[in-house]
Amino acid sequence: MCARSVLLCAGVLLLNWVARAQSAEEVQVSVRSTPTTHTTGQTPAPLDALARPLRVDVNLVLLPVTVTDPFCRPVIALTKQDFTVYEEDKPQEIRYFMEEEAPISISVLLDVSKSMSDKIYIERAAIVEFFKNANPDDEYFAITFSDHPRLLAGPTQSIDDVERRLIAVEPGGPTALLDAIYLAELQLRSARYRRKAIVIISDGGDNASRYTLREIKSLIQESDVQIYAIGLFDTFFFNTLEERLGKKWLDEITDRTGGRTVTVDNRAKVPKAAAAISREMRNQYVLGYSPKGESEGKWRKIKVRVNSSAVKKPLQVFYKRGYTAAEK
Repeated sequence: MCARSVLLCAGVLLLNWVARAQSAEEVQVSVRSTPTTHTTGQTPAPLDALARPLRVDVNLVLLPVTVTDPFCRPVIALTKQDFTVYEEDKPQEIRYFMEEEAPISISVLLDVSKSMSDKIYIERAAIVEFFKNANPDDEYFAITFSDHPRLLAGPTQSIDDVERRLIAVEPGGPTALLDAIYLAELQLRSARYRRKAIVIISDGGDNASRYTLREIKSLIQESDVQIYAIGLFDTFFFNTLEERLGKKWLDEITDRTGGRTVTVDNRAKVPKAAAAISREMRNQYVLGYSPKGESEGKWRKIKVRVNSSAVKKPLQVFYKRGYTAAEK
C-alpha cells in the first residue's frame, strides 16, 4: 500500500512530503489477548496495540501506481498524458507526476509453518533472489510466522543479516499469517522512509491467528503500506480448508493496498517471481491531484486508466482503490 497541506491519503500510500501525519482516531480492530511475538533480544512486540490510520486534510492526493505488461514486466516509459484518474467517477486533473525510485522500508514475511515443510528450500531460494534485486539503501524488517509471528531483525539496512536470519529458520507448527501482517504493519509505523511495503511468501493459509481476516482488511485499508504476496500453491491437492482459501485470502489482502499477489503453481518459478516483485516495487509512478468537492469521513473511490499510444499490448494497472476523507 506517508499545519499539513501536502499529504498521503489514507491507504493510498497518501504521502505527506513535509511530515508524516497521523490523527488520534483509532482503527476499529478488536483488542484480543496478545499473540506471543518472539523477537531477537527484544521485548515481545505489542501485537495488540491499537492501530492509528492516516487521516489528514485532503489538499493533494499522491497515488502510487504500478503498470505492467501481460508478462508482468514493469512498464516505465509512460507520461502524465497516458494516465486518467477518477475520484467517485469524476475525472481529476493530474497536477503532480513523477517516476518513483526512492528507497523503501520493507517488511519481509516468511511462512515457516508445517505446511511449508516441503517448500522451505524454494522459499529460501526466493529470499536470495529477492535480495539480489534489492536497493542497498532500503530498510528492512524480517518476520517469520508459524504458530505466532517472530520479529527476527529490523529495522536494518543490512541485507546480508536479514537474508541469513530468514533462511536459517526451520518450519513447524500451525499458521498465523494474519497476526504476522498486523505485526509487520505495526513495525512499519516507525519506518525510516515514507514508502512502505510488506512482502509475504506463503501458501496463504491461516489456522492460528488471533485477528480475523475482516479485522486485518479493515486495518490495511486505512494504512499507507502496500502489500505484495508470492503464493505457493499445490495445483491439484490441498490438505486443509485453510490451504484452499489461501489464494483468495492473499488476493483480498493485497488488492486492498494497491499491491498484488503473484500465484505460483510451479515451484521452479518462485525465485523468479520474487525477483520480479523486488524490481516492480521500485518502478512506480506517483500521480498527484487535488480532489474536487469534499466528503468528510466517507470512503472515496479511485480509478486509474492508462491509454498509451506507445504501448500496444494490454496493460495491468495496480493502485489503491480509495481512501477515507478526513473529518474536520
